[in-house]
Amino acid sequence: MPASSRHLVMTAAVLVAVITVLPLVVVAADGFGSSPAGAVDYLLRPRTAELLTNTLLLLLVTVPATVVLGVGAAWLVERTDLPLAGVWRVLLGAPLAVPAFVAAYAWVSFRPGLDGLGGAALVTTAAYYPFVYLPVAAILRDLDAAPEEDARALGASPLQAWRRTVLPRLRPAVSGGGLLVGLHLLAEFGVLEMMRYPTFTTAILVQYEVSFSSNQGSVLALVLALMCVTVLTLEHLLRGTARTSRVGRGVHRRAARVRLGRWSPAALLALTVVVAVSLVLPVTLVCRWLLAHLAAPVDELGLRPSLLVTTGSTISLALAAAAVTTVLALPGAWLLSRRRTTWTLLLERVTYIASSLPGVVIALALITVSVRYVPGIYQSQLLLVLCYTILFIPRAMVSLRSGLAAAPPELSDAARSLGCSPARAFRRVVLPLILPSALTGAALVAIAAATELTATLLLSPTGTSTLATAFWAASDEFDYAGAAPFAAMMILLSAPLTVLMLRQSGITE
Repeated sequence: MPASSRHLVMTAAVLVAVITVLPLVVVAADGFGSSPAGAVDYLLRPRTAELLTNTLLLLLVTVPATVVLGVGAAWLVERTDLPLAGVWRVLLGAPLAVPAFVAAYAWVSFRPGLDGLGGAALVTTAAYYPFVYLPVAAILRDLDAAPEEDARALGASPLQAWRRTVLPRLRPAVSGGGLLVGLHLLAEFGVLEMMRYPTFTTAILVQYEVSFSSNQGSVLALVLALMCVTVLTLEHLLRGTARTSRVGRGVHRRAARVRLGRWSPAALLALTVVVAVSLVLPVTLVCRWLLAHLAAPVDELGLRPSLLVTTGSTISLALAAAAVTTVLALPGAWLLSRRRTTWTLLLERVTYIASSLPGVVIALALITVSVRYVPGIYQSQLLLVLCYTILFIPRAMVSLRSGLAAAPPELSDAARSLGCSPARAFRRVVLPLILPSALTGAALVAIAAATELTATLLLSPTGTSTLATAFWAASDEFDYAGAAPFAAMMILLSAPLTVLMLRQSGITE
């Protein structure tokens, strides 16, 4: 890449990093600016230790559980002779269409006594394991079998060949998926509030409800950001440097499928339980409450926002957030894939930090900045879309990074040697290769924006209601029937995006 183009991309990546880290700077100034000694005293309280323990326990239980479920399900579907593998591909990715707090609403209405760490871990594991399953399944499906076959020819057992040749190439997908799960857990509010499991996120919202600008809430948010940095560091150490693409002679061959034999019924039972817990039960309960809503007399339905209006506003905001976030994530992903240095790695990691904070923290930081310095964007959709971008840019970044890893720079170099300009080489060679990953990232962002709750409650313009905020208003009053139409519509909106994501990631034909 010419120096001018490289400097342009670097400048764009730096600007994106500055935008994403801005809320953290505001939170730090609010938390420690007025009384550093008071902030330290608050951190040393027993309640803070309890919140830290609860948050760490949720991470230690849910992240490994999602990795085991995601990798195990991907291996069964893509590398064995599992019956109806095509159907299982779709069913195992479909839980992404059900927002986590909607699944929690279904479980609470089904088992009111389900709460605490067990309930929170159950719901979050069932909701988030597709973040690991999807990238691992996509790689396993098209992974070149030559290295594994060579290892077998040299005397390695099937397990040894898998561990030495396949597992290293899966590490980027596993670590990237686990990273997304960890970031979601750090910022999760709806599920944990319904499950009555206090963490830093729920405590921060309580602090902000008590005082619109709470120094104590900002202090807790900084601890949460520190935990995010720890998660990012662990992901970097576990990712490895194995290359998933291959340039050279030879035909790309898919691995032979493993025969399950007598283990086939057990594999089918295990996948059935996973799909039942993560998809069937939540959708069934939503349909049950939707029928109850439709059967209720009109005068008992209460005053709720129009379903048509909330759906329209939700779609427009989600599409805008998906487009803006994907474009802003590209410079950082490109730099990291083509010039992996400490500086470029730092630029990428900075964009992840703010996403670990609850939406309410990012929203209040943006309110502070807009009111003080840019009052024209306060109470506007632009500010809300910017908040969505800061919160969800890791989704687009991880997807783009995977796509660029499969677009080796040698192809661009070859196009340049044949006379193509950098822009033309990108458009004709790189863009077709990364487009599936870019669309996957955009779909992930759109799904997240359509179901985001806390930031939308604070930043949505006056009179604007989304499906998530309308659903939360009803469920917060234990009006399960009144919340059902909004929950059902969120699932219906997320379903096409989920199908698109499955298609573009290669999971479905």
